[in-house]
Amino acid sequence: MLTGRRYLLALTSEQADYAEQVAAICRAVWNTALEQRREYQRRGVWITYVEQARQMAEAKRDPTCAWLADAPSHTLQQTLRDLERACKIHGTFSVRWRSKSRTAPSFRFPDPNQIQVRRLNRRWGEVRLPKLGPVRFRWTREIGGTIRNATLRRDGGRWYISFCIEDGVAAAAPNHKPAVGVDLGVAVAVVTSDGDRYDEQCVKPGEAKRLKRLQQGRSRSVESYGRNRRSKRRDAIGAQLLRLHARIRNRRSDFAAQTANRLVRGHGMVVIEDLRVAQMIRSHRGTSRQPGRNVRAKAGLNRAILAKGWGGFLLALQNSARYHGATVVKVHPACTSQTCNACKHVARESRKSQAVFRCVACGHQENADVNAAKNILAAGLAVTGRGDLAIGRSVKRQPPERLTA
Repeated sequence: MLTGRRYLLALTSEQADYAEQVAAICRAVWNTALEQRREYQRRGVWITYVEQARQMAEAKRDPTCAWLADAPSHTLQQTLRDLERACKIHGTFSVRWRSKSRTAPSFRFPDPNQIQVRRLNRRWGEVRLPKLGPVRFRWTREIGGTIRNATLRRDGGRWYISFCIEDGVAAAAPNHKPAVGVDLGVAVAVVTSDGDRYDEQCVKPGEAKRLKRLQQGRSRSVESYGRNRRSKRRDAIGAQLLRLHARIRNRRSDFAAQTANRLVRGHGMVVIEDLRVAQMIRSHRGTSRQPGRNVRAKAGLNRAILAKGWGGFLLALQNSARYHGATVVKVHPACTSQTCNACKHVARESRKSQAVFRCVACGHQENADVNAAKNILAAGLAVTGRGDLAIGRSVKRQPPERLTA
């Protein structure tokens, strides 16, 4: 199966400068090619990767575009391939430009024959890359497979390399362990139908205060120098924010991976709600003609969802399930928090508070998240009982039947 390995690079100052240069060239190629695709589409014509790659090769021979030759050719070609794929999936006018301030510098080496890795000692390894030369990286785990490609990315002020690996491991056979329902929340990140609760405070109290202080400092520096001017103070504060956000993000990813691993090791089927997280965290600000309602409350909910890392947990769960013989079943999320798992009565009034569920029909009382997890499990068992079992994807996304008194 395909999987990934991520390592911290130890670039020299010259290598770091060159990596920034290559990332800037790839960003310029992306933006130029994207604008070209938009112009062609306005004329009703579709331009392909092959044509854009040919034009880029011609541009390299132009003295005014000689800077294109400073980057590895396969890296620039991969940028065009990624752009074509993004335009096919999302639409040409939905794909965004890559800006220096908003997009983390990154580029990919797609040819495995140009990637040579060797281990130096217990702590360090070395990878040789085109035009970048030998680069040392922290050997934190075995590569354990055949390298398909390598991606360099700067995260929190430090450069990392990610290898796409073919580990040669076949999908594990079903483990036939008990099934469990999982409810995702904003107060407690993960609650199971067994009553287990998994949560992590990814932002520590001291970090929250420092984050607020740095954000206020950066806002004041922008107001002082104007939005079209840069200052060393603003750049320094931005670098501190990047490092702090990277630390929080790493902590959240570690929690998601460990929690997902515990669930798939102990259960044969994990039932979750088929949540569209990207749509759930969209802003409700609206426009000047049609302003949104409850914008501040919705913004707070969006921040809470992002803080718990729902999207990362769902990805980690599906990835871990492949190796432990577990099945991930997604069910329709409608009314799972308003349905009594004892009598199946559906009523919004049964949800007394965020943590308490008391059925208005039968009087059954339970923790609201555990009650929802049991409803999710019941829906998953009903789906798989009809022979619609699926691994790592949505199955039979019908809403549950509404039973009223």
